[in-house]
Amino acid sequence: MRTAFDVIFYPFIYYQYTINEFVIMKKIYFMWVVFAYILISCSGNTAEHGKHEHEAHEHGHEEHNHDQKEAGEGHAGEISFKNAMAEAVGLQTHKVELGVFTDVIKTSGRVMAAQGKESTVVATVPGVVTFGNLLFVDGTAVRKGQAILSLASSSLPDGNVAAKAKFAYENAKREYERMEALVGDKIVSAKDFEQARLNYENAKVVWEAVAGKQTVNGVSVVSPINGYLKNLQVKEGDYVSVGQPLVTISQNNRLVLRAEVSEKYYHYLPSVQSANFRTPYDNMTYKLSDLGGRLLSYGKASDANSFYVPVTFEFDNKGAIIPGSFVEIYLLAAPMQNVISVPVSALIEEQGVYSVFVRVHEEAYKKVPVTLGADNGSEVQILSGLKAGDEVVTVGAYQIKLASASNAIPAHSHSH
Repeated sequence: MRTAFDVIFYPFIYYQYTINEFVIMKKIYFMWVVFAYILISCSGNTAEHGKHEHEAHEHGHEEHNHDQKEAGEGHAGEISFKNAMAEAVGLQTHKVELGVFTDVIKTSGRVMAAQGKESTVVATVPGVVTFGNLLFVDGTAVRKGQAILSLASSSLPDGNVAAKAKFAYENAKREYERMEALVGDKIVSAKDFEQARLNYENAKVVWEAVAGKQTVNGVSVVSPINGYLKNLQVKEGDYVSVGQPLVTISQNNRLVLRAEVSEKYYHYLPSVQSANFRTPYDNMTYKLSDLGGRLLSYGKASDANSFYVPVTFEFDNKGAIIPGSFVEIYLLAAPMQNVISVPVSALIEEQGVYSVFVRVHEEAYKKVPVTLGADNGSEVQILSGLKAGDEVVTVGAYQIKLASASNAIPAHSHSH
């Protein structure tokens, strides 16, 4: 039941309530509008940012593809290698032609000093070895007449050998001269005179062996020839007796190459005219044709203690070749006509398979598998894989190989 108050004030209260509700709803609607705007703005920025990232990534991918084009796979099987890169690595090529190649027998052997070019120095007096200023090691250069070492005997029980030799010589000389004056008058017998003369001659020989060679360190031992020390057989403080070998002097301006050849190649030996050899200490291949080399002889039978036949050459030592060193030897036998060959530097080896790089056109190369034949240490015969006119890379092949290997990395995958 409504009262007078309700009748008078209810419409006003209801209106006020409606107004408040409308204000609240308006605020809520406004908040939703603001929130939606924020969401739309964020979504737009994210899309724009993703677009920029995608464009940057695509740009980087294009640059990567461009770099690959600089050095990498071109057409099928071809490798792109720009001229600028070729110049930077010093790339060189050689056009293959049919030519003469010498059949090769590969073996091993040794470099030795030529006959008559060595001299063994022996002790002229007994004594203790004393080194002077000369560096007493293998390979030291010496001149004829130069002191190599000294033999000291002053501390030995027999005393100073040089002083004793001088005293004995002077005493024998005086006795000989005295008897020489008396033998004519028959004061001394001819027999005694001959004995005095013999003693004098012996003492003279001993003295002349040490005369002028005395030093504060003892009696000097000198080099009989110009050359280099080799086969040192004594060290400081050793005692040596007369005639004991001390060192060998080698004149290695002329050397001998001795190859040990298996008996199965014996029938090839008459056709052998020259040789190449490779040293282990500098990994260089020397050609006897460049060293004034010549064939001395080849054995007509194998050694008594081995199954190998010796083949001997002589040559000039124009390089730093060490006498006594063991080497790989390539005996050059009968020449072969119409043979394709390439320098050893052109070969690329991968797990026993050999290849070369052939220039197919400007700034493009192709890897070609090859079958090898005879090898003379500097060039190798190609049995298959190449033909006359092919332009083969001789220097820089490994750089091209590395450039092609860099492109074996799989490309990136993208999903946007």
